[in-house]
Amino acid sequence: MAVNFGRVLTAMITPFKEDGSVNYECVEKLSAYLVENGSDTLVVCGTTGESPTLTWDEEYQLFQVVQKAVSGKAKVMAGTGSNSTAEAIAATQKAAKIGLDGSLQVVPYYNKPPQAGLYQHFQEIATAVPDLPLMLYNVPGRTGQNLLPETVARLASIPSIVAIKEASGDLNQVSEIRRQTPSEFQIYSGDDSLSLPILAVGGTGVVSVASHLVGSQLQQMIQAFESGKTQLATEIHLKLFPLFQALFCTANPIPLKAALAMQGWDVGSTRLPLCGLPDNLKPMLEAVLTELSLL
Repeated sequence: MAVNFGRVLTAMITPFKEDGSVNYECVEKLSAYLVENGSDTLVVCGTTGESPTLTWDEEYQLFQVVQKAVSGKAKVMAGTGSNSTAEAIAATQKAAKIGLDGSLQVVPYYNKPPQAGLYQHFQEIATAVPDLPLMLYNVPGRTGQNLLPETVARLASIPSIVAIKEASGDLNQVSEIRRQTPSEFQIYSGDDSLSLPILAVGGTGVVSVASHLVGSQLQQMIQAFESGKTQLATEIHLKLFPLFQALFCTANPIPLKAALAMQGWDVGSTRLPLCGLPDNLKPMLEAVLTELSLL
């Protein structure tokens, strides 16, 4: 299955109103803004979108609002993974019926299944929804289980499993995935700070948090690398590196929502159990944004 999600995929936040409900008007405006500023694909209801605190009804409405806002201008990928295989299948089938462009499937969290169980989990989803491209999402720091390169290689032979968001932070693992998978299987960095290094070992792009703020610069960095302008790519990476670090000074997306609020976006706070950015971290974040002329 030939699919091109592009270079910069934005792991989109979910804006909330003061009463805690989803701010769909802001979702629509932010979606359009992101596509105009470097995003090729919007990933909706992933970690950055606070998916653990969203209801399925809210998620389906978010998918449709974003899809309408960026129709014909960018792809939309739905975060429909779950630690229940049956639940993931049902959610992914519904996303496919809406007509979305792909699905992000996180490694089942908390259960800590063995590699055989992980393979069967993703295989079952792909079999149930064969026409929707799937991106695996490996983030062991959150799920408690690592999707090993050997398992990724087995899954890459399934036609609809076309990519992985690799957020283990292990470049050796990324290299091994690249070594064991076909060239058309796409590897995306799950960490902004590792985007450039992962490109160097055969990656495709990034599923980004920072692209809310510097999407165009990330596009420039990746395109510079692809065209052989590695020094320019490195310069952009190093310039943006303090921002990459600042956005993870505490649990994502707390710093990102604070940064967007500083820019004037009405994105609201995070939902509990996430909370607001601690006061002692605000000056640091503001200083980084100011240094990059983002305020």
